[in-house]
Amino acid sequence: MIPPSSPLQTQTRKADHLRICLEEDVQFANTNGLECYRFNHCCLPELDRSEIDLTTTFLGKQLSAPLLISSMTGGTEQARIINQRLATVAQHYKIAMGVGSQRVAVEKPIVASTFAVRSLAPDILLFANLGAVQLNYNYGLDQCLQMVDLLEADALILHLNPLQECIQTKGDTNFSVLLDKISILCSELPVPVIAKEVGNGISAAMTKKLIEAGVKAIDVAGAGGTSWAKVESERAETPLQRRLGMTFADWGLPTAECITSIRAAAPKIPLIASGGLRHGLDIAKAIALGADIGGMALPFLQAADQSEAALNELVEVLIAEITTVLFCTGNATIEQLKSSSALQVRTGEVA
Repeated sequence: MIPPSSPLQTQTRKADHLRICLEEDVQFANTNGLECYRFNHCCLPELDRSEIDLTTTFLGKQLSAPLLISSMTGGTEQARIINQRLATVAQHYKIAMGVGSQRVAVEKPIVASTFAVRSLAPDILLFANLGAVQLNYNYGLDQCLQMVDLLEADALILHLNPLQECIQTKGDTNFSVLLDKISILCSELPVPVIAKEVGNGISAAMTKKLIEAGVKAIDVAGAGGTSWAKVESERAETPLQRRLGMTFADWGLPTAECITSIRAAAPKIPLIASGGLRHGLDIAKAIALGADIGGMALPFLQAADQSEAALNELVEVLIAEITTVLFCTGNATIEQLKSSSALQVRTGEVA
């Protein structure tokens, strides 16, 4: 089966996505649910703030802070600049990073260098990325290996985006028998596979199926951040597409709900929280709810579009915010925060 869209269309779509995310209001109207929780303040933490330790381990690799620069872009000259800035900052702070879908690099090898950031970030936890649905469109182990090798990646993200594909111009909507193909890929690929939504969330029931298929980590990417239904509505070519995008603009499972339900169903699966996280307090809440690390896209994209200095400032702020949460809840480490009872449902709120 030949992919419905051409390499040029794929590249144009990536440029559109960057422009729309930076210039248009494509955020969910509904929240990610984290505002339903608050931390119990500890007025006497009996800690030295300077000794608080944010280091953590994810998929066997140590991070200096529980931060992931979520998968965003690649395939254009603007994306090259953004990815290079992101990688440089990720290396400096020893945090994790993913790149955008590398399908365009397979279809148009000349743009592969817009993704290749390992030389700038030799030590970071780095994720390759492909839409899982492409396994039904002539993609398989060879193409996935190509993506992993291009990045010298530590893992491959398979992103799941059925709603986006429904609204996207010439979207790839054949999701049939996909779980079996994911299972085969997981058994053959030499690096772990991470399943990730793109902003509509992953349920506990689906997590169980993905784990059984061999997926080694989950990125919930819940509702509450950027709405890819809105993004695709902005670039719609027909009234039908635009209408679909607006109708389903707030579709999905809120991030907080995804974290709690998945952690209850799968206590040991490495878990990334993303979907509307906008500051270090959100990240700390997500970790206290059961996530291992927190992923952010839009804040990093906005900073990277400005400068490397803006990115450095953002990471410094995020680290300071997470550190402040630990200090003011009496927790010295990320592991202590995970096991604490510092996070509570707000009075009068339903989680």
